[in-house]
Amino acid sequence: MSSSNGTPSLSIKGVTSGYGVVTVLRDVSVDIAEGEIVAILGANGAGKSTLLKTIMGLLRPTSGAIEAHGVDITGNSPESITRRQVVLVPEGRQLFDSMTVRENLFLGGYTQPKSNRQEDLERVFELFPILKERLGQKASSLSGGQRQMVALGRALMARPSVLMLDEPSLGLAPLIIKETFETLEKLRASGVTILIVEQNVLLTLQMADRAYVLERGRVSMEGPADEIAKDPRVRKAYLGLDAGGAQTPPDPQVPTV
Repeated sequence: MSSSNGTPSLSIKGVTSGYGVVTVLRDVSVDIAEGEIVAILGANGAGKSTLLKTIMGLLRPTSGAIEAHGVDITGNSPESITRRQVVLVPEGRQLFDSMTVRENLFLGGYTQPKSNRQEDLERVFELFPILKERLGQKASSLSGGQRQMVALGRALMARPSVLMLDEPSLGLAPLIIKETFETLEKLRASGVTILIVEQNVLLTLQMADRAYVLERGRVSMEGPADEIAKDPRVRKAYLGLDAGGAQTPPDPQVPTV
């Protein structure tokens, strides 16, 4: 899918980034078209989370450029990038446990006019009806699945056109993981562009349109998700399958995603 004018929803061009003197990403380029789900795969330490943090303005790239809908957002503040409707659901959800569900959700909409608040809440309730019953509860009292709903709902309060997710299934039961991925499909159907880093590689590749593989901070592979899933290197390293589809023991040299 592509936007009507051909401009990607998100474009990362030759980005190098890291933490102080430690370089993690090296000359990374990724394009995400409007309405796509794009997956970022790679072993632990490959730079997946660093890429999302750099896009979101939590880390400043040392070189390269990042554009949202054709507008340069390189090095902008997270608040400025959120106002551009690029929103991150961080790893571990990062809710404020002492605050209520309502307060956590309202934090996500701080860049939006207060007049939008009720309409945006109703949109969240359409996806997660149980949150309407839990509005007054402290976040600390929620189950893992409910916390994930709040984290996604908080992001949706910012009316994202591009939604980035860092390990959304982490620590969740299989049924909740399935429901989370179904929610992402609904969001894509509503026009939201999605960039996802996820440890459940098989499920992610089944959902995604395209995928990029990061190795040691560089893009080593990219293409349609179904083709990436068939690649022997991906099948062995990330899916635990040999070329014929049989299960293989994990390679001790390749950390799990």
